[in-house]
Amino acid sequence: MLQKFGFSQYESKVYESLAATMQPMDASMIVKQSGVPKAKIYEVISRMVEKGMVLESISEKKKLYTALALPLVIEKLTAEFQSDIQELEQLRLQKEIVDDRVWSLKADASIEAQIRQLLQEAKASIRYSSWKDDFQKCLPILEEKERAGIQVEALAVGEVLCSLKNLVIMEPSEEHVSLERFRLLIVDDAEVVFAGVEQNAWQAIKTRSQPFVRVFTDYFYHDMLLSKITNRYKDILMNDKEIMNQLLQLRY
Repeated sequence: MLQKFGFSQYESKVYESLAATMQPMDASMIVKQSGVPKAKIYEVISRMVEKGMVLESISEKKKLYTALALPLVIEKLTAEFQSDIQELEQLRLQKEIVDDRVWSLKADASIEAQIRQLLQEAKASIRYSSWKDDFQKCLPILEEKERAGIQVEALAVGEVLCSLKNLVIMEPSEEHVSLERFRLLIVDDAEVVFAGVEQNAWQAIKTRSQPFVRVFTDYFYHDMLLSKITNRYKDILMNDKEIMNQLLQLRY
């Protein structure tokens, strides 16, 4: 009976013999009732006691055994089965996030499609920054996700009108000729896409590697804070040549 649930043939025979009688039995009686070899009986009983399927007691210096009641066995096996299912589910989830390789991606259309897909799949948080024309393309999804309760933080290079609560605008100065186009997306603190233009063509990297995710998250907040400071103290910074010269060296 119990073999269907992963028990050995001997273990199943020991339990069935004990369950078939209302009286506790010692090892010798179990041997007679079950047919398990005498040389194996103590080993098998010990395993069943450890598994919680057999109860043991000492009476007049003799060990006696009885079976766990069948309703309790059903409850026990059901609970263990559910626990095993949960472990398998957790293992599946772990395998899904094991891929920490860095993938390269080329072609503007492919990069846009990848970004849209990740935005749609976001379940908890989105951090996104890009130039305003690229930003406008993703804006409907960003607004939809924020309405759905997902935390959205964004930075746009250039003026953008929208309903996003946490949007920072970066207005590059005319002297900032080295500022290059980029796209940065971080989803659920788990995956990042960073794209930039090299030799007049878009190229991107995509990864779940947590060190990269943390670095690009810091990079995102660096840009957010720098933009806020620049917007708030623009007049002061514009008159500080040393600081302005350093700001103008930034590529992204």
